[in-house]
Amino acid sequence: MNRLLLCTDLDRTLMPNGPEPESAQARKKFIKLTRDPQVTLVYVTGRHQQLVEQAIEEYQLPQPDYVIADVGSTIYEISGKNWRYQAAWEKIINADWQGKSAKQLAELLADIHVIQLQEASKQNTHKLSYYVPFDIDQQHIISTIKQILQQHSIAANLIWSVDLQASTGLLDVLPASAGKRQAIEFLVQHLGFDYSETVFAGDSGNDICVMSSPIQSVLVANAEKDVRAAAIEQAQLNHQEHTLYLARGNFMGMNGNYSAGILEGVVHYMPQLEDSLRGET
Repeated sequence: MNRLLLCTDLDRTLMPNGPEPESAQARKKFIKLTRDPQVTLVYVTGRHQQLVEQAIEEYQLPQPDYVIADVGSTIYEISGKNWRYQAAWEKIINADWQGKSAKQLAELLADIHVIQLQEASKQNTHKLSYYVPFDIDQQHIISTIKQILQQHSIAANLIWSVDLQASTGLLDVLPASAGKRQAIEFLVQHLGFDYSETVFAGDSGNDICVMSSPIQSVLVANAEKDVRAAAIEQAQLNHQEHTLYLARGNFMGMNGNYSAGILEGVVHYMPQLEDSLRGET
């Protein structure tokens, strides 16, 4: 088979931790695909290292080659149990914040009382995360934060998403150069892949930046309707409709949710892989 840089979100994309059912053989077929030496597996997630390790164990996920964690603000190369931090990535994104840490940025935003800092475990040097009321004026808050940061010459990437189970908004403040898309692009270049050899899968609002880019992407069938609509709209605005695939099920008798949707999307972009997937698991 040809080389494949397979990048996937975890929660409600590869991990079947949403309300929709998972096809019985989907994860086994996914694991089979990732065992091919031509496949480089990357987990792209908002989780930090410990929560990624927990997910791998709990859901019996294959060991990745790389992890893009903390919504794209950290990158690790994985070898067995060894996580090697990619300092080259930190060097790239560090300049955007004028050398300031997330803790220092939080002090600048302390007067915005409507946003609430998330737990310390969900923060890192280049990721500042807040809980935000579900029904708040999203654009107003983002504009207010950007204005304050710009006054201090800080270039930031603000990423909005939703925790449906907790009915709360989530806001991550990253360096402008950081994010899921930017981190994937870094690995594509760093590892010598082409976009035609790269596929990303996701389900949530913080995945739309990748799905509306030149990176070949798949939105799993269990994604929320508003995320699907937003992904389609943004891809159209960026003239990237051809790099967004919406999983719909009925591929190999599977429902298109979670890993079934990932496989459906991979075969959409690389149809030569279908025969090997149809083999015994």
